[in-house]
Amino acid sequence: MKDADVEPFFATLQAANPSPETELEYTSVFELLAAVLLSAQATDAGVNKATRRLFPVAGTPQKILALGVEGLEGYIKTIGLYRTKARNLVETCRILVEKHDGKVPGTREELEALPGVGRKTANVVLNVAFGEPTMAVDTHIFRVSNRTGLAPGKDPLQVELKLLERVPPKYLHDAHHWLILHGRYVCVARLPQCWRCAVRAYCDYEPKTPPPAA
Repeated sequence: MKDADVEPFFATLQAANPSPETELEYTSVFELLAAVLLSAQATDAGVNKATRRLFPVAGTPQKILALGVEGLEGYIKTIGLYRTKARNLVETCRILVEKHDGKVPGTREELEALPGVGRKTANVVLNVAFGEPTMAVDTHIFRVSNRTGLAPGKDPLQVELKLLERVPPKYLHDAHHWLILHGRYVCVARLPQCWRCAVRAYCDYEPKTPPPAA
């Protein structure tokens, strides 16, 4: 993607969705952290289905600890890798209670020290909860960044660093939301829906996918 096309690319996405938000449901910073941790290799819709039952019962680190691993598994067993995620979340809650007074820390180093919390999860929490201009590169952002030519890279870290270089500062805070939603609903994996893409004029992908036959 040409440098001159990056600004109108994001301006167009912003015009269509001025205040993008994560599709994960949460009511506190801890619930956000827990939901993102549970969302690895799972859909937001699947996580929301489980947390709608879990969070009213156990929406704090202390209450998750009281549930224990087996108790937590009963609420999240519909989510992929639920046994590993249950162990990680319970251990994360223990650390939050013992080292952080039950609060979610606001630095990357402290977040990534929590079990099950990698760079992508930390980036989501730092962005959504603490307002930092981070770039949480998931499969959607990785695909869109490479397919459009916006930020080509061989791995998520390469794409993340390239995005931080190329995205104009005024769009940085919301950029990862726009890219995720674009990849989830328009620039989909199997067949990008170019015929209804608002930013197709700025995209390097060729040939553009024609509309399906009537």
